Amino acid sequence: MAASDPETAERQKEEIEALSAIYGDEWCTVDEVENIFCIKISDCLEQPKWMLCLQVILPPEYPTSAPPVYQLNAPWLRGQDYVNLANHLEEIYAQNLGESILYLWVEKIRDILVEKSLSSDPEPDSQKITEETDVEYEEDFTFAYQPLQECKIATVNFDVTESQEDEELPPIYHGNPITDRRSTFQAHLAPVVSTKQVKNVLAELYENKKIASATHNIYAYRIYCEDKQTFLQDCEDDGETAAGGRLLHLMQILNVHNVLVVVSRWYGGILLGPDRFKHINNCARNILVEQNYTNSPENLSKPTGKNKRIRKDKKRIEH
Repeated sequence: MAASDPETAERQKEEIEALSAIYGDEWCTVDEVENIFCIKISDCLEQPKWMLCLQVILPPEYPTSAPPVYQLNAPWLRGQDYVNLANHLEEIYAQNLGESILYLWVEKIRDILVEKSLSSDPEPDSQKITEETDVEYEEDFTFAYQPLQECKIATVNFDVTESQEDEELPPIYHGNPITDRRSTFQAHLAPVVSTKQVKNVLAELYENKKIASATHNIYAYRIYCEDKQTFLQDCEDDGETAAGGRLLHLMQILNVHNVLVVVSRWYGGILLGPDRFKHINNCARNILVEQNYTNSPENLSKPTGKNKRIRKDKKRIEH
């Protein structure tokens, strides 16, 4: 997104470069073309209890004549806490019209988190909520959908015997991103044969700061336990209510197993309503097809394809 004039463009560029230098790995560019950035802010403790992700979209007129579009993401941030924090940010903007304010916003948020850590406030709730909780969704899918319960516990409750080989990190593949009204969705896939591998893959994905900064990382997996002739399967909404269950149901319909699918969503500031569920499932279905998981009744434990894979060394996410 081009700024409205060279001077404004230069001011935006200088501010972004300064914030990147100040905050290092905490600062992340989500989409350079659309001027979408995010930063993870904590209470500065050795083991932070209060954390928050600030995502901003810089319009062409910022900072001269328009404010940043922002979103605040934290599992505990809701109700009056959200209103109070938003009021602080808007007050800072009103007091600094025409000035670069992102640094002031970040430090104000950090001050509030530090105050919370030093106060008697209970520790934050770890349950995440969606930014679109007020949007009713429709059954608008290209495949049959049946209602599912929210993903909270494993569908099958037993341990899987894991060999040393099972604990090795499997290859991770990335699908092509889908962008709609500034929100971007991208699927990631890994062959898995144990819950230990599921955990290892998730940990590896979250080490990538672009994936870690996603508004939601929805996932589902299905593992066929041959000795018990049944499936070990589970899913996670990560705040996008019912998305994990829908993703798992898609995998059941496609009859895939021994696979983990994660769909990352970077929210762009515009509510998508039911379309967001369609994009999540289309991303997942596309990567399952590309990696040959839908070509035969038996799932391939070692998929092949052209999409990029994460190694333990350099990681790259196409987004």
